Amino acid sequence: MTIPEASDFYDEHDIFETGAAVEITDIKFDLTKKRYVGLDERLYKKIKSKAKKLHISEDALIQGWLKEKVG
Repeated sequence: MTIPEASDFYDEHDIFETGAAVEITDIKFDLTKKRYVGLDERLYKKIKSKAKKLHISEDALIQGWLKEKVG
């Protein structure tokens, strides 16, 4: 089925009519609270550059550094 055909089909039908949609009832989330800390713009740019070179997010880089220092 092409995208236009699917679009036309679902303009006329409900997704639940086909049986393709399934209700999910047991979703679990592991949410952790985060705190945000302000950084000097120049420092942030250095962190962003370092993270880009390592192919990781700035958040992951900072988290790793803090875990090393704090434990």
